[in-house]
Amino acid sequence: MPIPRLNCDVGESFGAWKMGRDADVMPYIDCANIACGFHAGDPDVMRRTVGYAVANEVLIGAHPGYPDLVGFGRRSLAVSPSEAENLLLYQIGALDGVCRAEGTRVGYVKPHGALYNDMATNMELLRATMRAVKAYDESLPLLVMSTADTAGVRALAEEEGVSLWFEVFADRAYDGEGRLVSRREPDAVHHDEDTIVGQAVTLARGEALTARDGTKLVLPADTLCVHGDNESSVAAVRAIREAFDQLEGA
Repeated sequence: MPIPRLNCDVGESFGAWKMGRDADVMPYIDCANIACGFHAGDPDVMRRTVGYAVANEVLIGAHPGYPDLVGFGRRSLAVSPSEAENLLLYQIGALDGVCRAEGTRVGYVKPHGALYNDMATNMELLRATMRAVKAYDESLPLLVMSTADTAGVRALAEEEGVSLWFEVFADRAYDGEGRLVSRREPDAVHHDEDTIVGQAVTLARGEALTARDGTKLVLPADTLCVHGDNESSVAAVRAIREAFDQLEGA
């Protein structure tokens, strides 16, 4: 079984507001989800972050979200499917323009925050997202949340002619359906490095993960999301990278 690619949300600073440890985490990841200016990021931050990715030979992904700088893209907005499609096209194109200036291109799309969560439960929004990706470049994979039952998402992707990467998380708790436990609930986010690395290795091996209610989950895992916004999280990413390197060498 192939080891999942490590992806990380980066480029989320904005003007004088600094967020994340982008330069520190970049050597340990495979894929960089770069904010496109709607939930975070600005032209200067985008180009600097693309430069970090190019220097470390990291694949660049567009990380589009709702136009919600104040809420960091974590608030759902009432947009129609056509509006959502255009919001994604705008953001993918903006980042791809910066990438071209740095001698590279966008390699995949991972929606951010509330948009990502909404499209996991709203099939018309998911369809609009797929159509935006296909309209921009049909070769680009779309990252979607891995759950216990992916049949409906797979069928829609086949219908729309879009390839998928299923994403799992090392530092989040799961419910019985294989969905992420809300951040508003206690212990929804893991902070202990051993717990995070252990969950990452379990997912990478294709083994069953224990959900919050005790359900055993086997989740498809093409890519695993890690976070690098502080010293401890960067250390966890480094530890996951080392663990994955050992799995590949075994």
